[in-house]
Amino acid sequence: MSRIVVIGGGIAGLASAGLLARDGHEVVLVEQGEALGGRAGTWRSKGFTFDTGPSWMLMREPYEHAFRMLGSSLEAEVDVVRLDPAYKVLYEGVDEPLEVSGDLEATIAAFERIEPGAGEELRRYLRSASETAELATSGLLSNRFDSPGAFAGVGVGTRLPTLARLLVETLHSRVARSFRDVRLRQALGYPAVFLGTEPRSAPSMYHLMSHFDLVEGVWYPQGGFGVLVEAMARLAREAGAELRTGARVRRIVVEQGAARGVLLESGERIDADLVVSAADGHATDTKLLAHVPGVAERARRRWAKRVAGPSAVLVMLGVEGELPELEHHTLLFTRDWEDGFGRIFGPPAADPADGVTDPASLYVSRTSATDPSVAPAGHEALFVLVPVPADPRLGRGGVDGAGDAAVEAIADRAIAQIAEWAGIERLAERVVTRRTVGPADFAADLDAWRGTALGPAHTLRQSAFLRGSTKHASVRDLLLAGSTTVPGIGVPMCLISAELVVKHVRGERSTGPLQPLEPERAGQRP
Repeated sequence: MSRIVVIGGGIAGLASAGLLARDGHEVVLVEQGEALGGRAGTWRSKGFTFDTGPSWMLMREPYEHAFRMLGSSLEAEVDVVRLDPAYKVLYEGVDEPLEVSGDLEATIAAFERIEPGAGEELRRYLRSASETAELATSGLLSNRFDSPGAFAGVGVGTRLPTLARLLVETLHSRVARSFRDVRLRQALGYPAVFLGTEPRSAPSMYHLMSHFDLVEGVWYPQGGFGVLVEAMARLAREAGAELRTGARVRRIVVEQGAARGVLLESGERIDADLVVSAADGHATDTKLLAHVPGVAERARRRWAKRVAGPSAVLVMLGVEGELPELEHHTLLFTRDWEDGFGRIFGPPAADPADGVTDPASLYVSRTSATDPSVAPAGHEALFVLVPVPADPRLGRGGVDGAGDAAVEAIADRAIAQIAEWAGIERLAERVVTRRTVGPADFAADLDAWRGTALGPAHTLRQSAFLRGSTKHASVRDLLLAGSTTVPGIGVPMCLISAELVVKHVRGERSTGPLQPLEPERAGQRP
């Protein structure tokens, strides 16, 4: 049995701690904040409950697999419902929205109404997306990619031409050669933003997102993502992990080139045989390892070449009265969203506020459409996400308008835009509680590199086995988990990153998901 310290109490850290404890290791998780969850946080105000991060549940299987690995099941822990409609898209200057149904045939018919022939083209597109999703889930996502056998295990020899095309062609090009209407192109290209990039920079491999989106469907955990965090924390504790909040790490203890524990800001040292950092990768390299000769300098050069995903201004609104004009998920797309992408991913502007267009392409979640527990009767809970450049100079948010001027102005414009596009009367006047979050909050509260809301963008050089490794490049016995390492951004990817940590600790080199331990073997190292 090894003693292991896990840094960070977000999804990746909790899953890592629980799985390692279930394998029989002595695990201590340290989280700098006063609550667990990381980006998957919860804010409550005046009877409203808001997710402060993830709100769109795709790829149900990694959730199910993680809970099986922890000795339970998703169904036993969380009430997960499939949304129908999955979401609605509002387009600038177009009266008729696109409704994406929970029924695929209805969505195919909606595509056909917009562009004759697009229905059958969508079937072909989704067949390709499903094949790519199978390739990813069977051998790419859960793969350590640190030995020749890792590549052989996914059949790269036979799939190389397909894989090469998927990586070299962009998502924009893949969508454009199948659909002419800009509205359909936007509907199929928007998942790139959830991957921290934009359609012209994302490899076409990511059209697999349409399989999860349109074929497998969009889901919601009743009570919000905080319920998932609570369940995972409880299972980790039941497995024997110690979870400590309010415990900020000053540095990772490195002796003779190997991680041997952590030193907390309180002065306490926690010794360990292995350290797992589920903190931001840039912060791990440049802050927690700053005392190790050469590590921070090399890391700064390496990170300077990387592409950051966008940041975001988040707006949480408790609204008096019902809002039937909005679905559980509603997307608003501007006519010229290329301009928005250019500002978000282009060189930093002298004035960071210039990185936000008006109007902006944005996302709204009305969780109270599905979940009555998140708002008082006769009220609605809204979560708004406005993508902005990864630039902490935009400032911090606050409660009831108390944030920095640039952040609050972006929020005000977003509220006005939602009201106008959706035809909602007096939306701003009906707000009874409000909170904003800005890029500087991500940087300060989560140590997020450049204040990004998501992590490094999924560009060609930052995807699949090119993204990095679970094993730290310079320090032995230091493993990495979370959105800044492999396999990438999003809750499902963070859950898989925890499984990759377990593979390293076990010495397991399989290319697919691990098999759950039998109940009688839980608590014993394999």
